Amino acid sequence: MSSSTPKAWTATVLTISDSCARGERADLSGPAVAEVLRRRKFSLVGSEIVPDEQPAIEKAMVRCAGESHLVVTTGGTGIAARDFTPEATRRVCGRLLEGVAERMRLEGAKKTPFAALSRGVCGVRGQSLILNLPGSPSAAVESLESVIDLLPHALDLLHGDTKHGEGPPTTG
Repeated sequence: MSSSTPKAWTATVLTISDSCARGERADLSGPAVAEVLRRRKFSLVGSEIVPDEQPAIEKAMVRCAGESHLVVTTGGTGIAARDFTPEATRRVCGRLLEGVAERMRLEGAKKTPFAALSRGVCGVRGQSLILNLPGSPSAAVESLESVIDLLPHALDLLHGDTKHGEGPPTTG
């Protein structure tokens, strides 16, 4: 890691779902993702549910990236007609971190071949990261856990700490 003491990184969770936004289904993914972030010492700024409308997703991402270091979305990453989360992320981010999304799909493929259908991306907006996770609670948690050790170092780099150490810690 580039720093010996962990910083107090903040995070926001956005659940992208028409049915949750209409109150027809309980949001299980957002709270599951928030719990992983808390366990990993991210300070949760907030969470909200956004309908599968690209302009609404973009607006929420921009606002949340201005309020927290990490914006994690869950849902809207598949190939259904109303899955717009990756498109919204690409529009609001200046740069993409292709390797982060590749790692999530690689790890997901160890459990299900359907991981290849995820179109989630990770990008940089200013000094914040936006990370797209699948909508399934278990897939969202597994995807986040596959990359969470990378996120503090990525945030360090975005915030000007460009010293290079021995790499991210291993979990195990």
